[in-house]
Amino acid sequence: MDTRDLPDDALHVLNRLNAPPRLIAHLTLVHDVTTEILKSLDSQWQNLPLDKDAVLFGAATHDIGKVLHPDELVGPGRNHEQDGPGLLEQMGIPADRSRFARTHGTWKQEVTLALEDIIVALADTCWKGKRDEELESNLASRIAGLQGIKKWEAFIALDDIVARIAAHAEERLAWQSQ
Repeated sequence: MDTRDLPDDALHVLNRLNAPPRLIAHLTLVHDVTTEILKSLDSQWQNLPLDKDAVLFGAATHDIGKVLHPDELVGPGRNHEQDGPGLLEQMGIPADRSRFARTHGTWKQEVTLALEDIIVALADTCWKGKRDEELESNLASRIAGLQGIKKWEAFIALDDIVARIAAHAEERLAWQSQ
């Protein structure tokens, strides 16, 4: 399986923190899926206003808090979501980029949530073949509002994008396990 390289700024953070290989593999896969989502969104809606660099950095570092909570690499836990942003900020990453380490898992509870946060949360969900109708509906609503189209139109297009990505989950899971 071919994967895309992580952004240099994310690689720098991961190297400085001596991130474990399993975490790097997961972040690589979520970053890769995020890239696919962004390409598909851009193909469908060319003028969708979003910060692609921030989304890609967010995808490449969203689980960075697992460096502090390695048990959450193989088991359940949400401590990494609370501690990840602070860890990134200690390394000089601004809050507008470090937030993804929290919002990828807390998107339902966030008072203000940017389109970029929803995309990272979606990538972190669908990379393994999981679907979340509420998350996808949220993104479809945002796209519909920004594009001036009906929500169902956005939802149908988004459903096709996510279904195509989710269809390759077994391959990604096998790659991560190597």
